[in-house]
Amino acid sequence: MAEVTALDARKGMLLSVDGRMCRLVQWNIWKSDRRSRVQMKFKEILTGRMSEVTAQPDDRYPVLEAETLELEHSYRDGAEEVFYTKAGDEWRAPAEGLEEVLKWKSDLYRGLLIDDALVAVTLPPVIEATIADTEPSVKGQPASGLKDATLDNGIKLRVSVMCNVGDRIAIDTETMEFKERV
Repeated sequence: MAEVTALDARKGMLLSVDGRMCRLVQWNIWKSDRRSRVQMKFKEILTGRMSEVTAQPDDRYPVLEAETLELEHSYRDGAEEVFYTKAGDEWRAPAEGLEEVLKWKSDLYRGLLIDDALVAVTLPPVIEATIADTEPSVKGQPASGLKDATLDNGIKLRVSVMCNVGDRIAIDTETMEFKERV
């Protein structure tokens, strides 16, 4: 397994930290008269917990071999969710922790494989949803404002004042903000 020093690690890398699968979310080097230190912040892939480490520049961390797949959600089987690739390969992941992702109805999800195991499922960059409840738009109103809306999956967010009940909208999954009408 390849290793990287704390000095060579960069934001976004997947590393094994004390036996845990983590993504490096913040990296900073501190230099003083006597020595340098590397401050790193990690997010555990399986639990989502954040941890912070202050390391020596030559401390080594194993790099995790990862692959991203496009998956379609199929069904729930007991304590597992079952996904399929377009080629028909089946992948299973623990249902615990996937509730937030699966409440967004999407044709495709992104799966993260580490050591041939599906460890995380995320949303694509943009998803579509239908507005279930919002105030009606007013004729002559400027089109540049936002108003509250409830989506078909029960999530509330702010949408353009030009959107009405039944409209399909695009949502940026990173910020969970309204992007445009579709």
